[in-house]
Amino acid sequence: MLFVMPGEILVFAEHQNGKLTRPTWEALAAAQHLGQELGAPVAAVLPGSSVSTLAAELAAMELAEVVAVDSPLLADYTADGYCAALREVIGQRRPRFVVFSHTYQVRDFAPKLAAALDRGLVSDCLSYRKEGDRLVFVRQVFQGKFCADVEFAGDPPYLVSFQAAAFREDSVKRGTAPAKVERLAVSLSADTIRAKPGERFREAKQAVDLTQAEVIVAVGRGIKAPENMELAKKLAEALGAEIGASRPICDSGWLPMDRQIGSSGQTVAPKLYIGLGISGAIQHQVGMKGSRTVVAVNKDKEAPIFEVATYGIVGDLFVVVPPLIEEIKKLKAR
Repeated sequence: MLFVMPGEILVFAEHQNGKLTRPTWEALAAAQHLGQELGAPVAAVLPGSSVSTLAAELAAMELAEVVAVDSPLLADYTADGYCAALREVIGQRRPRFVVFSHTYQVRDFAPKLAAALDRGLVSDCLSYRKEGDRLVFVRQVFQGKFCADVEFAGDPPYLVSFQAAAFREDSVKRGTAPAKVERLAVSLSADTIRAKPGERFREAKQAVDLTQAEVIVAVGRGIKAPENMELAKKLAEALGAEIGASRPICDSGWLPMDRQIGSSGQTVAPKLYIGLGISGAIQHQVGMKGSRTVVAVNKDKEAPIFEVATYGIVGDLFVVVPPLIEEIKKLKAR
């Protein structure tokens, strides 16, 4: 028997290479927060093939239910397959909200799903707030220069996606007992899926996925010359970090475009973000302000990066960074 709670929050669980992705936990945290706010149960929907292990991992969280949509036709992601499967699940369960994390995969199929349901999609939200009986969702516009308040009109289900790091993955609540796993069959046929999956999308050939990095050392125009990039790379090596950059560095060809962080690059949320010689224009802040701890090194004490920095060092990075590398090496040698 299908277990349906009226007005539930249904959260989409994304997975790649047999693992739940970090954005899935962020979306789950958002759904739990929203469920608590509305007094509504939260369930997860997990499309795929042979997903029992992933379903059990989700079931350990504080959820009313995990809906496993298991089909050989969902073994590889396609917008057609996921849209058809989720449309059927949503039609059966009648949730009030469907929550996603704003990943490349979601950007690919969620608009198609919203159109198929004839419902609205508010995407890439930073947060939401409750005003009486109204829910107001906040999203950035004009490359992060302004924030817009958006409300849903019409009847549910309402589809909403949240930006990376809008909610923290480590804030997901675990359940006191495993949630029920409901295996739901959907009527998919091979004719439904018109596209054939190819190589998973990356922003550039051999691109690095900075969204998964826990520590990032990012460089800006304060690095002055391409030969000085070696200093930042040494710091990154000492920390076990990935290298990122502001747009001017990538536009100059000092680092490949897949290393760019910002509104026209990647959106990251590492545990530690070190900005070297980055002024911190709003376009860059859009891509990194979800970082847990931000350390900024810049000669200009008025640099905007200091407004979002946890720790700020006003000084010449060529003076600050070498002894910092040495101290890190000493700590690691202990």
